[in-house]
Amino acid sequence: MKELKGTIQGIKKTVAVFFGGCSTEYEVSLQSAYSVIKGIDMERYTPILIGIDRKSGQWFWYHGDVERIKEGRWQTKEDCTPVFPSVDRTVHGFCYLDQTDLQTVSLDAALPVLHGKNGEDGTIQGILDLMGVPVIGCGLLASALCMDKDLAHRIVGGCGIRVPESVAVQEDFSEEELFLKAQRLGYPLFVKPVRSGSSFGITKVLKAEQLLAAVHTALEHDSTALLEQMVDGFEVGCAVLGTKELLVGEVDEIELSEGFFDYTEKYTLKTSKIHVPARISSEQAKKIKETAVRIYRLLGCSGFARVDMFLTPDGEIYFNEVNTIPGFTSHSRYPNMLKAAGMSFEEVIGRLMDMEV
Repeated sequence: MKELKGTIQGIKKTVAVFFGGCSTEYEVSLQSAYSVIKGIDMERYTPILIGIDRKSGQWFWYHGDVERIKEGRWQTKEDCTPVFPSVDRTVHGFCYLDQTDLQTVSLDAALPVLHGKNGEDGTIQGILDLMGVPVIGCGLLASALCMDKDLAHRIVGGCGIRVPESVAVQEDFSEEELFLKAQRLGYPLFVKPVRSGSSFGITKVLKAEQLLAAVHTALEHDSTALLEQMVDGFEVGCAVLGTKELLVGEVDEIELSEGFFDYTEKYTLKTSKIHVPARISSEQAKKIKETAVRIYRLLGCSGFARVDMFLTPDGEIYFNEVNTIPGFTSHSRYPNMLKAAGMSFEEVIGRLMDMEV
């Protein structure tokens, strides 16, 4: 254990990077975390890599080859030290056992690179808050609100920004009422889990016969499903970086040839393309950026987030969702939007690390 202790000595700031997690987006987290870790300036920061087991949720201090994270082979006995959070705010870090002795590691900040549930929904942010560790990125409340599509739409829509019409459906729903609600929204429509990411559990419903199965699919991922009006238009996104002073990336555009931007399309782009900058006028881009900043502020976001919207043929903007921990590989939408605005991947990571540390 002496070698582990030695890695955190010196004047460099110590930042925990969390990866993995109990989520359907576990594999995506590994890829994002790998890119983030590789982009950290090791002369200024000492990253402490905390991997979270997919099934048990146990935390491990990983001190092996970073390449094994990318390959999904990080979890080995010789490379992993079990750790647990300390809520003693004089520690502001975590604990581990060195044989029979309890050891502590203090952190200057933490960067969760955990997509979806148990990472992007405020849970890890709440734990870090109890630990007294500053979070790089959105805090507990903003993370929880943005993860809940129904609540986020209510807040943003209540402030005058257009949102798709929608209806929430609980697990004990009445089939008769379900079909009536869907009929009012009109077909085609989308059925989504209220709290999920990477388009898991989302179905595009073209006719009533598909509705029931779609709702059951959504409820496999969350206790509440959302029936949502399909907006006639295409999806645009906006990368926002910062807390007080904000930097906004160039708007991107998702071009679909069929279906919708589901999990497969997001990570393979088999039948779709992403255009950065979006193929829209400068006036439309300006309006989208202004709307993204307003949504970012309304939902209390900080650090970084990607705001997704729809642009209709009439030039109307509809809010879709906010990803508080968007994909962070060098090929992901978020860093590419900032790259188009003149920031390299390493500069983006550097700006993030400087925010709280």
